[in-house]
Amino acid sequence: MKYRVLLIDDEPSALEGMLLWINWEELGFEVCGTSSNGREGLELIRKLQPDLVITDVNMPLMNGLEMIAAWQQEGSRETKFAIVSGYSEFEYAQTAIRYGISYYLLKPIFPEEAAEELMEIYQELEQETRNRNLNQIASSEEIVTLIKGLLHDKPADQADLEVLSRLSAGKSYWNFCLMQTEPAIYAELRERTASMLIDGAPMFLIDLEANVFGIVYGTHSDEEDEISYVITSQQRDYSKQQVHIALGGRVTSLLRIMSCYQTAKETILHYFYGSEYSGFLSYKNLQNKPFSYHYDQMELMDAMIRSINTLDKSGFSQAVDSAAGSFREMYIAPETVKKIVIHIMYKIIAFTPEGSRGQGSSVVSEIRIPEILDSMISFEGLMNHLLFCGEAIIDIQLNEQNQKSRGIVQEINQYIQEHYRESLTIKQLSEIFFLHPVYLGQLLSKKNGLHFNELLHNLRIEEAARLLRENKLRSAQVAEKVGYSNYSQFLKQFEKKMSMSPNEYRQAKF
Repeated sequence: MKYRVLLIDDEPSALEGMLLWINWEELGFEVCGTSSNGREGLELIRKLQPDLVITDVNMPLMNGLEMIAAWQQEGSRETKFAIVSGYSEFEYAQTAIRYGISYYLLKPIFPEEAAEELMEIYQELEQETRNRNLNQIASSEEIVTLIKGLLHDKPADQADLEVLSRLSAGKSYWNFCLMQTEPAIYAELRERTASMLIDGAPMFLIDLEANVFGIVYGTHSDEEDEISYVITSQQRDYSKQQVHIALGGRVTSLLRIMSCYQTAKETILHYFYGSEYSGFLSYKNLQNKPFSYHYDQMELMDAMIRSINTLDKSGFSQAVDSAAGSFREMYIAPETVKKIVIHIMYKIIAFTPEGSRGQGSSVVSEIRIPEILDSMISFEGLMNHLLFCGEAIIDIQLNEQNQKSRGIVQEINQYIQEHYRESLTIKQLSEIFFLHPVYLGQLLSKKNGLHFNELLHNLRIEEAARLLRENKLRSAQVAEKVGYSNYSQFLKQFEKKMSMSPNEYRQAKF
């Protein structure tokens, strides 16, 4: 840390020597000003607020000791003094001791001797700074503890109330700034916010529940000037991340700060309904837009459950859209919407078929239902979770039905997929799966929507097209590789499906 030093001497050469021959920066100081007499020096002390003043004794208008006495009588700020004098002025050193001055530099000043004295002064300033910081921290922590008691409506004893009342009297208004963010950046945001709190200003960081903290602050003006710098900085630095900032309704006494906290918590909930709220939110702007806490969910649930029962994804999507519009129009409170949606999601998941319970659990895991109540999820995000949940369960049910209905067809199709490059016939399949060839052909046609031969040719031509795009084999080699022993048959089937010859296909640009 650098400490500010003011140099006062009526001899220009003495001032120049101290400026040039002492390495102030290396010793931990910076020269903030110079003066040639005590009267001007006293004005500069008031103006520049130096940590250390090095002054000559014999000066016109007001000597150094008179200047020191005048400053000490004012008592506005503690400042260290070191006097500069010669051997013939030893009596001045004795007077300086009476003023509590223990640092004395002899003229002419030698850099090495001055450096030793200045290093001692620097160490003393550092120790005083540490002690002052410790006292400030202890005082701040005590105030934070007392404020937390007010926020949670805990009764305070008379001594604590007197401390809070004295603090409250220092500002005309008090308020609460609430900040909430994602777990990944919470520690960083809190640390940055703490570092921005103005030294000496009545601003106190209060840790609350997980990923939430607040700032209690006082102000004299109608505007929130004391907190505006913090808010502006956080909005700029975290513009692409989820950081919610809300101001409560201000009060005229710190003892009523719980009211500010409650209104800030109410205000931050308005982030839920979305993008129309940019920047930070203020209770002053939203106090006339209250939430509704009553909603009849039976009709909503019936529409969604009916769509789940009939495996109607389109109908379910429409039911979700209708619910979203209703929630927005009635401006239902976020916690109420969350509870309704979570209840519906658990009802929907109960429709998971017995043999697919693991997939139902996977749906719960993917949308993290237990975490939704305490999360910063937006209304749009919540409704997307509901839509995903319903569509996922419908898909699971459709898949279950499909597996049951297809039965042996799925196994046969899998076998065809693996062996279509061979000389495969419906007769061979019937022998492998112990089914009559005619029945097998009808079954495949019904479930697949196309005849066995057409399916076989489709698979072969798709693979042939892939090999032709690789351009590593001749057309005849490709035909043989995909299962055609007769090139003419391959050519016929390829042209039928692709509307061009294999060579034309090979040369086409994809």
